Amino acid sequence: MNDRYVSLLENYDIEVLRTWKGRGCALCETNQGTLILKEFTGHKEKSVFQDAVLRMIQGRGFLNIEEIIKNKEGELLTVDTDGTCYILKTYFEGRECNVRDMEECALAMRALAKLHKASEADETLPAAPGGYTVSQEFEKHNRELRRVKKFLKEKGQKTDFEIYLMQCYDYFFQLALHIAADYQRYAEGMKKEGANIVCHGDFQHHNLIFAGNELYIINFEKCMIDSPVRDIYLFMRKLLEKSDWSKTIGFELLSAYEKENDLKKENYTELYYRLSYPEKFWKIVNFYYNSGKAWIPGKNMEKLEKIHLQEQQKTEFLQAFKQKYDIMSV
Repeated sequence: MNDRYVSLLENYDIEVLRTWKGRGCALCETNQGTLILKEFTGHKEKSVFQDAVLRMIQGRGFLNIEEIIKNKEGELLTVDTDGTCYILKTYFEGRECNVRDMEECALAMRALAKLHKASEADETLPAAPGGYTVSQEFEKHNRELRRVKKFLKEKGQKTDFEIYLMQCYDYFFQLALHIAADYQRYAEGMKKEGANIVCHGDFQHHNLIFAGNELYIINFEKCMIDSPVRDIYLFMRKLLEKSDWSKTIGFELLSAYEKENDLKKENYTELYYRLSYPEKFWKIVNFYYNSGKAWIPGKNMEKLEKIHLQEQQKTEFLQAFKQKYDIMSV
């Protein structure tokens, strides 16, 4: 075990029985159960907000979430000699949610609905970190897509991946512009209502742990006040991409959520636009542009080919979604 981790654990009022190394973290068996020590990359204010959110949610009866352990000084973060901040949290020994198991995924959606019911923000929470609105996210992605398109156009000799990317770029880029413009018009016509739900911010299978008969939700570092759609969308999109945009799976996931928590008409509309935006294409482009271009992983080509092939299935899913939830065109 790294001596740095061991010395950091001395800052906590715990009895460490044994330690072992995890991926980018240290795990330790203690007199308070198994704990995890990992680097915290956000601002101190974010850790204060995160801790307040976790305590608020547990106080409302939703117990299957992590807790932050304060050090001997009563601080949420422990700072190493090089200025790096670390956070110590409770840890659940189990396995990640199986994205191929619809029963587990439906349980995860029901848990998310219960989490949202327990996470309505109130005056006890400290100032929340700022986040992007849907329109701001779309515009940010579109600026990046414009920049990469210009780079590719000016690039000389191109790889097979870059040639294929150029061949399908206009379709996805125009789609991104169209969806962003449509959503902007929709948002401008809506009566503004402040979001008052604390979203997890990174609700995906890696952060859903099955331990025994219980499902635990971990890693709230990206939590923020927003529409519940932020979490629903992230989980749904990943599963829909893996299932070739199966209408059965998509509607079963939403049905599972709706059994525990109601959604408003505007929530369905926001979800429709989020699902319509070609985010997977943007992710592939963004990864390509921000990584070394001397060697492009073959996986990039596979992912690009897959979303191209899935586009018809995605269009059919969105049409069914639009009809089922009576989404009006702008």
